[in-house]
Amino acid sequence: MPWEAWAMLVVMVLMIVALAKGFTGPDVVMLGTLTVMLVLGLFSDRLPNVNTVVGSFGNPGLVTVAVLFVVAAGLTATGAMERLTAPLLGRPKSMIEAQARLTLPIAVMSALLNNTPIVAMFLPVVNDWCRRAKLSPSKLFMPLSYAAILGGMCTLIGTSTNLVVNGMLLDDPDTRGMGLFEIGAVGLPCAVVGIAYILITGRWLLPDRKPAIDTSGDPREYTVEMTVDAGGPLIGQTIEQAGLRHLPGLYLAEIERDGGVLHAVAPTEKLKSGDRLVFAGVLESVVDLRKMRGLSPATKQVFKLDAPQTHRCLIEAVVSSSCPVVGKTIRDGRFRSVYGAAVIAVARDGQRVNKKIGDIVLRAGDTLLLETEPQFVGRRRNSRDFYLVSQVAGSTAPRHERAPIAMLILLGMMIAVTGGWVSMLLGAMIAGGLMWLTRCTTGTNARDSIDWQVLVIIGAALGVGQMVEASGLATGVAHGMLNVLGTNPWLALLGVYIITNVFTELMTNNAAAVLVFPIAKATAMTLGVDFMPFAATIMIAASAGFATPIGYQTNLMVYGPGGYKFTDYTRYGLPLNFLILTITVILAPIVWPF
Repeated sequence: MPWEAWAMLVVMVLMIVALAKGFTGPDVVMLGTLTVMLVLGLFSDRLPNVNTVVGSFGNPGLVTVAVLFVVAAGLTATGAMERLTAPLLGRPKSMIEAQARLTLPIAVMSALLNNTPIVAMFLPVVNDWCRRAKLSPSKLFMPLSYAAILGGMCTLIGTSTNLVVNGMLLDDPDTRGMGLFEIGAVGLPCAVVGIAYILITGRWLLPDRKPAIDTSGDPREYTVEMTVDAGGPLIGQTIEQAGLRHLPGLYLAEIERDGGVLHAVAPTEKLKSGDRLVFAGVLESVVDLRKMRGLSPATKQVFKLDAPQTHRCLIEAVVSSSCPVVGKTIRDGRFRSVYGAAVIAVARDGQRVNKKIGDIVLRAGDTLLLETEPQFVGRRRNSRDFYLVSQVAGSTAPRHERAPIAMLILLGMMIAVTGGWVSMLLGAMIAGGLMWLTRCTTGTNARDSIDWQVLVIIGAALGVGQMVEASGLATGVAHGMLNVLGTNPWLALLGVYIITNVFTELMTNNAAAVLVFPIAKATAMTLGVDFMPFAATIMIAASAGFATPIGYQTNLMVYGPGGYKFTDYTRYGLPLNFLILTITVILAPIVWPF
């Protein structure tokens, strides 16, 4: 191999060590690796220049992921994503049930639609689900990625890798293309075994580093009152069915109904129109209450605010001793008229305030949860009336009335892409634009929804893959391994799988498939055997990147949200790699005989 190949090998080893040891963030490690490789490129004509490599940040796959964050923002902002996923995810009673509820539908959806957008759209859903159900994110985000990868193996359209390999088959006059579900003869058994592996081993091999929500470290306990909307979806549901029993750090203290009060509310109690529900608990769950369809703040002051509901958010404000409303009730102090904000909850020294919102006499040091416009923070940040003013992240009320529009946009995108009428990128761009045009999301919300760290990691990983390919490292390793394996077609097939899988773990799935395809084709011709089992093996092996976070871009997408370390992927994914290898090498020559 040339010196460039050896240099790239050294840099790759250092990158893996840095990721495994967690010296710094994965985005910094990946960008640093790419920078070192580009510096080496200054001394060689074999390696691509800076402009070529940096072009990986404009890769259609990466841009697609970025735009799909906007599509997901529209689905989340309207509550459509919750409507679509709530029946699937439900309220699991154990971690294995949660993993089953997540992985099975994800695998099915990934077989019918490209797996990357599935993960992009489910990231915020799973994160919110973990918090509400008190589940550890590290137990679910990696299964989310793996299930999407396994489902993508079952059809040609499940992953871009299968489409790339099939396109190369069609371009070659000596080979034929595959049918839509033909790869499923190997991919489906892999998916079934893979899902079973996730459910059986997840409890031991997945880390459990941090809880979804910490309800013990926040001394603020808000008292908030909500009213059941007339004609809303919660009428007739029990407390349990409405999801009001297990909100983390929040409990239903009482229900006011027809002039009476129900204390110690049973989970089987059915909700009625106009019920006034009194809750006490932490801020995060109060925000969840505000987003529930069928509940509204009990204070009528909210409906007197000038700004429309979708333009309002929640603000926390600590009352100072010089505030003119101190010593008065919220009603008598005319808080809404004075400040243009409605008080929807009050926290006082970690104790519950046993009064209706309007009857609470404010004291210095009370923390108020206000519903108002975001501009309130700028206007009152330096006011003597409040010690501290801050906006609550993610507290904008959902645009429930636009949920059907958001779901239609998503359905249209899926039909157009699956039908082959538009590319995944164009379909996502159209859907993202429609989300904004139909006011399912705002421009600010769309920008804030994009996870830039994920995009930086993916873009840098694509650039690293280009450098490894151009250096000759990949080709040198591939030829060397195949020369060692000899002329046995089974061993050659095994070698093709191992080479493709190793390249996938260190570069990208598509680059690995493109690199190994001509090598595998030449090997099949030399041995005088059919190339189809080799093509199928490349498809599966290029997708089965479970052992490193850079093995597949969905792994990169869940890396940060799951709080994972590099070694978590190796410990959990390497056995799965061997399972998929065994199934593929055994089944491929049976389905497509040599």
